Amino acid sequence: MTDLYDTVAWGKSSKDSKFSQLKIQRNLPGADDVTFDLKYCGICHTDVHIANNDWGTTTFPVVPGHELAGVVSAIGTNVTKFKVGDQVGVGCIVDSCLKCRNCNDGVEHICSGKMTMTYDSKISHGHIKTNSGITYGGFSTSQTVNERFLIKIPAEYPLESAGPLFCSAITMYSPLCHWKAASGGLNVGVIGIGGLGQMGIMLAKAMGNKVTAISTSPAKQQDAMEIGADNFIVSTDEASMLSGADTLDLILNTVSANHQIEHYLPLLRRDGSIVQLGLVGKKHEIAQIPLMRKRIQISGSMIGGIPETQDCMDFCAKHKIFSKIKLVKASELDHVFSILEQKNDQVVRYVLDIEASK
Repeated sequence: MTDLYDTVAWGKSSKDSKFSQLKIQRNLPGADDVTFDLKYCGICHTDVHIANNDWGTTTFPVVPGHELAGVVSAIGTNVTKFKVGDQVGVGCIVDSCLKCRNCNDGVEHICSGKMTMTYDSKISHGHIKTNSGITYGGFSTSQTVNERFLIKIPAEYPLESAGPLFCSAITMYSPLCHWKAASGGLNVGVIGIGGLGQMGIMLAKAMGNKVTAISTSPAKQQDAMEIGADNFIVSTDEASMLSGADTLDLILNTVSANHQIEHYLPLLRRDGSIVQLGLVGKKHEIAQIPLMRKRIQISGSMIGGIPETQDCMDFCAKHKIFSKIKLVKASELDHVFSILEQKNDQVVRYVLDIEASK
């Protein structure tokens, strides 16, 4: 008798292949596990990088997707937080050691034994299983995880809109909370008005902060102002940058294209912080004097732990914060990935409709 079950997925067999339907195997729910039927899965730019093996680390076949949303279909005997029929989600994490200091503190993404990512990650902690020993993502019809890694989606929150919160929203929510913006009253800048940036603007505004959107594109101003930005700075315009000098307490930098962070430091007030969220390959060159003169801090952040992700979900539900989404079928994945290859600051977040893809 096997402890695995078959489920349908959509993935790529090589970097140059098209998306096709695959049969994969996941583990049946153990005592601490929850199985849920996937209904939707957001599509992130990271999915494109891994599916195309841009970083040279992909194990094929690969099933992308780390913005999962669905409905519980089975639970283990020890599960207490969830019941059949609940709306639930999974983000970037499906396993960790669950015993180190970081896991005990609820920051599982910084697990000392290394977190297991939702897809294309070697399974090493034993709380999840597939037929290959490599995780498969949310472009599939079913998933099983330890209840520790599930997020409860409030019944009133649209299930199709929930997935992106477990990536773009938590990536912005976590640094906003850590750098004291959750209580409001700060001047917060957000660089880049793509999926991350738009979510950052809405979250920072809902927390009670004054928000400045910063972009290379003047065309993004209308979008930024409509979702809550109070000011707009064109980062390629010297006069615009000068108008924003010494005005911001906190800057969240979502830019993933090569650039120099030093360009944005004049916008910070004394004791201000800039947090790096977009991943770039080129090193930043920093002069010490601007840092010393205003005691500026440069830091970084990535996603968030499970408790904080639940807080983020609940905050978005309370304040009715949603990503702009467009539902697509599995037959459209190649086209969507082609679009994302060309542009990584899409205003709309594509979401795979699992039911419509069967």
